[in-house]
Amino acid sequence: MLTGIHFLLTYTCNFECDHCFLFCGPRAAGTFTLKQVEKVLDEATKIKTVKWIYFEGGEPFLYYPLMCESIRCARTKGFETGIVTNAYWATSPEDAAIWLKPLRDLGVSDFSISDDAFHYGEQHDNPAKNALEAARMLEMAASVICIEKPTVEKHDDLAGSKGRPVIGGGARFRGRAVEKLTQGLPRSRWDSFTECPDEDLKNPDRVHIDAFGNVHICQGLIIGSFLKTPLSEIINNYDPGRHPICGRLIEGGPAALVKKYGTRHENDYVDECHLCYLTRLQLLARFPDCLGPRQAYSLSDDG
Repeated sequence: MLTGIHFLLTYTCNFECDHCFLFCGPRAAGTFTLKQVEKVLDEATKIKTVKWIYFEGGEPFLYYPLMCESIRCARTKGFETGIVTNAYWATSPEDAAIWLKPLRDLGVSDFSISDDAFHYGEQHDNPAKNALEAARMLEMAASVICIEKPTVEKHDDLAGSKGRPVIGGGARFRGRAVEKLTQGLPRSRWDSFTECPDEDLKNPDRVHIDAFGNVHICQGLIIGSFLKTPLSEIINNYDPGRHPICGRLIEGGPAALVKKYGTRHENDYVDECHLCYLTRLQLLARFPDCLGPRQAYSLSDDG
């Protein structure tokens, strides 16, 4: 049951983190207009189960007026709202409070702040901590998202239930993480990855939506375009078995995707996301309506 819609308000970000699913950064294109936001929100009201609207990116605070007006529109329609930010703007707790007070007054219910090695290293005093202090001063519900660099938490003799080493840190090996974070990590045979452990592809509880119209069931895995088909119809008519990527993943994980389409593969990978992402990368041209945008796979529109 779909309960949440997450706006990728912009792909632009002042950071270029190694673990980013979507290759966000200063040069990344794709930002919503208010008209697009309103179009999605109107459709969200038709999906009677949606309760939450989140604004993230990229970095949504780079488009602060748009974010505030979008939150106002969502609240007017009766949705709970949340924000995910790296808090670059929080130069001090007092200044951070100036940014946050209008959001509190708009009724933002959930405020998530990235504070980890990818964003601020070992800095004890950093913008994320300033933002958290300001949020608490304003009595806003706030939490910290902390993704660490991958580490092997257990040796082979204490491996997970499927005999694989347990890799901690919280990073998912798709997007930029595949290029930046997989080196030196233990791997398992490609054909052992027979399920998708992170997403409910049969009955998703949330989707991400970008300004290009893409409705992501997983970052880079698309089930429709709200610019071509009303969002409520996309959700109501979603048939996972008929989707050429989701259907195969449900049947047998990334390994089934490889077998179905005969994609090139190595003998082993770090985890399911690692194999799935690299397999999808090979299928972009074949399934352009199901995979994208190309920049989320570190590719330009012309190559």
